[in-house]
Amino acid sequence: MRNLRLIAPFLLFGALTQGCATHSTGETEVGVLVCKFGLGCAHQGVQSVVYPPGSTNFFAPLVRDFYTFDTKVQNLRMSAKNAADGSGEGNDLQFKTTDGSDVSMDVTVVWGIDAQMAPSLLETVGKDTEEVKEKLVRPMARTIVRDVLNRLDSESIYNADKRFQGAEEAQRQLATALTPYGVLVSQVILHEHRFPPEYEKIIHDRKLAEQRAEQLKSEAEAAQQEALRDLEGARGKAASDLAQAQGALNRTKLEADARYYQSQQEAEAIVAERQAKAQAIAKRNEALRGAGGRAMVKLRIAEALQGKQVVLVPGGGGGLQRLDVNKLLEWSLATEEATKAGQ
Repeated sequence: MRNLRLIAPFLLFGALTQGCATHSTGETEVGVLVCKFGLGCAHQGVQSVVYPPGSTNFFAPLVRDFYTFDTKVQNLRMSAKNAADGSGEGNDLQFKTTDGSDVSMDVTVVWGIDAQMAPSLLETVGKDTEEVKEKLVRPMARTIVRDVLNRLDSESIYNADKRFQGAEEAQRQLATALTPYGVLVSQVILHEHRFPPEYEKIIHDRKLAEQRAEQLKSEAEAAQQEALRDLEGARGKAASDLAQAQGALNRTKLEADARYYQSQQEAEAIVAERQAKAQAIAKRNEALRGAGGRAMVKLRIAEALQGKQVVLVPGGGGGLQRLDVNKLLEWSLATEEATKAGQ
């Protein structure tokens, strides 16, 4: 009887392990084994061994439980749209800005399971990926993302850069909170946001007013720039006209100076020429006053009379009148001197 009691557990284990069940993991799944009894296992309960994707395993059906976790990237969508249309879970995130405005926003959290932490998730959170999402990721995401968005004011909600900074901060904080559990958060995406209708109208009117103010400012700046361009153009034209006038004046002065110099040279040349002629005439006259001049006159008279017939006309006394050449010469010289004196 004593021996039977000793071997009874082994007999029971053998009976329970007859006809092992097959357990497989998908391409993106890992498996975790739970031993209801310590016999044949390292210890009773969740085992630390992680069964890789695409594996097939055989375990006793009554004393072993096998759980799988999908490790591919998951998207937790928190949207205002209904889950029925396949666009989200119908639970958008609602929060209040620092200036007291109520805002609702669609948010997506991109996350996944760390395969090596699957046993810990099974022990502390849930038995599959869906339970991990609903029991851990969703409540943590709603709390942490809301806390981060509560720090924004209404203007920041409309500012894409501010929203992006808020999303990055939410991702860092959420990753810090979930990593110890074996959940990896890679991104937080902030989608469409909604204010109450009355506030939306105020914001819309304000944006229109700001746009109009910016437009007027731009138009004023454009008008100012155009006026400056016109002023610079007028200054440039005035400077150009002044330069042209100065150039024309300089050319006129140069031309006048050139004409004056030319006239001066011509006058000096005429004066010099006439002075030379006067000197030549004076020297000629001086030469003609002497014996040489009288001889030259006689020679010219002789040349003039050469070949000509000289007729002696009778005088009043009945005889021939004589031609006194000396008197003729003196008369010619006197006539020439009187002519030059008249000039």
